[in-house]
Amino acid sequence: MTPEWQVLPGLSPYAETCARMEARAEAIAAGTAPEAIWLVEHPALYTAGTSADPRDLTDPGRFPVFETRRGGQYTYHGPGQRVVYAMLDVGARGRDVRRFVWQLEEWVIVTLSEFNVTAERRAGRVGVWVVRPDLPPGPGGDAREDKIAAIGVRLRRWVSFHGLAINVEPDLTHFDGIVPCGIRAHGVTSLVDLGLPVTMEDVDIALRRSFPRVFG
Repeated sequence: MTPEWQVLPGLSPYAETCARMEARAEAIAAGTAPEAIWLVEHPALYTAGTSADPRDLTDPGRFPVFETRRGGQYTYHGPGQRVVYAMLDVGARGRDVRRFVWQLEEWVIVTLSEFNVTAERRAGRVGVWVVRPDLPPGPGGDAREDKIAAIGVRLRRWVSFHGLAINVEPDLTHFDGIVPCGIRAHGVTSLVDLGLPVTMEDVDIALRRSFPRVFG
């Protein structure tokens, strides 16, 4: 199965884009549309997943806040971040939700490896992480680890929607208005923050090239 790929131009309004995404997922489930991958940027905003704790919205007036049906907690979206909406037929791909989430994480890990970034999973922590030996260690003496990508997905009738977000070159101070994914002990980073002059187009090419390596 080869999804239909689309890069949405400009900054896509969040609510409208999500409505279109859910409609496309319904059409995929009905068999009237092929799988789809949308590559999106949004204006600056926060989203609250189904497990969001209101205490983790520390600056509620900073940006618009959208309730969303994906799993997870609070997340930031904004310019310089590549949001990937993955509308895939998980039913036809084995009906294994845990494996599907693992594949989304692996997709990010393989994509980032194209830029010589070693990204990793961490037990008990959502998302994809990088070790920061270039920064001072944490209070316990451990190497600092920063989040570079978020994962949040929902399935309906075995078709996925929402997906993942990779920090390419967002304003990292915009994350200060939330506790990202409810994790207080670690920070966030981006490809450019790591010293890599990577463009959004570079990431899009790597995402498309790595997709069949993970999803077949």
